[in-house]
Amino acid sequence: MTNEVDVEESFELTEELLKKYCDLNIQKKELEKEMNQIKKQIHNYLDDTFGKEQKGEVKLGKYKAQRIIRSSVHYDEEKTVQKLEELNLEDFILLVKQPDTKKLESAMKIDLVDEEEFVDCKTNKLSQAITVKELSL
Repeated sequence: MTNEVDVEESFELTEELLKKYCDLNIQKKELEKEMNQIKKQIHNYLDDTFGKEQKGEVKLGKYKAQRIIRSSVHYDEEKTVQKLEELNLEDFILLVKQPDTKKLESAMKIDLVDEEEFVDCKTNKLSQAITVKELSL
């Protein structure tokens, strides 16, 4: 794995650039807050005009606000499995084989299981995050 920097060849990180990033991040948060307030007002208008959780469309000048309604169904797994068992509908229950990775990791720590046996089964996921804050000097 290499740590190549694929930006301008003469790039230099400066205090001004960090300040700009910080300022833009503050502006972004302010804009998101304002957008959420406007979105709430639009939803309230559409609720009053078409009804709560109803699709609707409003055209004003060259702009159009449209609300669509998405629906998804989720089953409480524990209750559903229990009900299926009560109704003798075991064919509708999936038996899923999953490793108990917490137990496996614990067993590796106390040398009950050889970690080398699972090297090809394991992946490490890395993610990066940047935070820039103004220091009070």
